Amino acid sequence: MSLTEDLDLILETALPTDLSFRQIERAVIDNCISETRRYASEGSIEAFLMSAMRLLALPQNGHTRLIPNDAISVLPLRFVSVGRSVQVIGAPPGITAPRGKLIAVNGATLSQIEAIAEKFLAGTCQRKRVIGPILLAWPYALTRLGFSSNSGTTEYRVQGENGQITNLKVENGNTVPGSMLYPRNEHGKADPAWEPQTFVEFKDWQDLGLSIALPSFFDPSESALPKAISDAADHVRACSDKTLLIDVRGNTGGDFLLTMPLIDAISQSASKQIVVLVDKFTFSAAIVFVAILKHRLGNRLKLIGEEMGDGLTFFAEGGLLDLPMSGAVVRYSSAFHDWKNGTSDETTPADIAQQIVPAGELNLDRKWVARPAVEDAHGAFYQRILKGMNG
Repeated sequence: MSLTEDLDLILETALPTDLSFRQIERAVIDNCISETRRYASEGSIEAFLMSAMRLLALPQNGHTRLIPNDAISVLPLRFVSVGRSVQVIGAPPGITAPRGKLIAVNGATLSQIEAIAEKFLAGTCQRKRVIGPILLAWPYALTRLGFSSNSGTTEYRVQGENGQITNLKVENGNTVPGSMLYPRNEHGKADPAWEPQTFVEFKDWQDLGLSIALPSFFDPSESALPKAISDAADHVRACSDKTLLIDVRGNTGGDFLLTMPLIDAISQSASKQIVVLVDKFTFSAAIVFVAILKHRLGNRLKLIGEEMGDGLTFFAEGGLLDLPMSGAVVRYSSAFHDWKNGTSDETTPADIAQQIVPAGELNLDRKWVARPAVEDAHGAFYQRILKGMNG
């Protein structure tokens, strides 16, 4: 048994099924396959993984990618994209690390590293910012990209909130499992093991309005989300005279069809202005949720935050492949979605095609990247937004 079995799974299932590969010249695909097969034959797991990442990133369809997190070891630092920067926001217990903005790695600036790493990362610029930081903690990736040191350590330059610069050196052999610090579905929270405690969080801010946080549309039980959405719809109808704030930051998706009762309630009942908070960690079904609301509400809906993690025309559905030899996971697509123009094709599931609308461009009405530890504390961020809407 060898890594070639993992590659065969990719070639037999992901590439033939995923229509986004039809946009790529066959010679380009074959060149990447050849490189990946060579590393597989050599038994070099990390080299194989990065080559497979490059292969699956070719269509720049963010729903299709190799996820190495479960198969690799990383240096004990958690990096997360905040706005346009990368922040050091965490480390395992017992590891002392400065918090702040990452300035350089082994003397190379972040912009230098990101320019070289781009071809290994799938999707839009925003999705690359979501999934890319793991490369900064993966010693092999830094070597492959050409940014390793010769000392057996990796040196990070970090700028704290007070402007002070700290140089942090980590031994390359001091690693932890990648999934310990980098979850498969990156949500941007300081705690990589974070999971939503509830599917809907209400808060009545009295005269300011009502906030509804929707952290996820993924419900393994298939019963908790519909109940929460139904309760939220009832709440919206009962508070139809209030300004409404909806927060889908960090919502990586799930099943948007289960959210339609809430969309209907907002569209039919909310009489005042509505604002939706989004960020680069807003993906898939959460983007569709926003698109349908924008189509129905038009200028009554305002988008605040930063660009979401994907565009409105993409390939989705599909499935997951567990690669038994390397331990990595492949996500691949099978269906076309076009929420920009409101079109579908024969690959689009019928129940989704019935809901597709031409949402046009989801342009931000106001850019605002909140600092979770500060502005989200005690709802301060929500209150500032609502006050601005009512002012």
